[in-house]
Amino acid sequence: MPKITEILFDCDNTLVLSEELAFEACADLANEILAKYNIPDRYTGPELLNEFVGQNFRGMVVNLQKKFGFEIPGPEMEKYVSMEEDRVIAKLKRDAKPCVGCSEELVKLYKAKKYGMAVVSSSALRRVQASIEKVDQAQYFPKDHIFSAATSLPKPTSKPDPAIYLHACKVIGKEPGECVAVEDSKSGTLSAVRAGIPVIGYVGSYDGSEKQKEMTETLKGLGVGVVMQNWNEFPQCLEAIEKQ
Repeated sequence: MPKITEILFDCDNTLVLSEELAFEACADLANEILAKYNIPDRYTGPELLNEFVGQNFRGMVVNLQKKFGFEIPGPEMEKYVSMEEDRVIAKLKRDAKPCVGCSEELVKLYKAKKYGMAVVSSSALRRVQASIEKVDQAQYFPKDHIFSAATSLPKPTSKPDPAIYLHACKVIGKEPGECVAVEDSKSGTLSAVRAGIPVIGYVGSYDGSEKQKEMTETLKGLGVGVVMQNWNEFPQCLEAIEKQ
């Protein structure tokens, strides 16, 4: 295995506790869309989070269209994507907090200067930037090493498509095997694994030991080498990956 020189961090619920806030903000908009297209089903924020965790709003709406059999014209889709982004960013700027113990590990990594660090997210770039700025993590990442599947690619996409990880590796100048991804979700893990990047799973943002245990098994089943419940386990998990 090549020497690991770059760590690629997912943002939502990996660096920043943002997923619950984001899905609260977009549930109302998703329900407005369903109502407009005469779909009787409605979602709460937690229900959206459970079904679409790890996907951006565009990916979520694409899957809602498939699930309920309707189609949103392109210009209207772009309008909804922009509306959702504005609503979520406002909430994140007000309420976002770092994942417990994450910032402390970022400080250590930044000071050690052994690894490059980047953010690789499904979420819109403005949202990612708002999240890491709110929790004072932006200082640890070069501005041109913050990547968004919704914004950074010629054609917007969402994890589990590996395109954003492959794009990040190309821009940074690394082979996938020289990187490690840190992911909390099924879709994010699949994105990294399909790009050929080893993954450290993180389940500490999930509520309760049972859900954390369930997600640990899910991520391992997708090819995750090691899973951490707390960020203070990160050095040992990274060492385990490097020894493989």
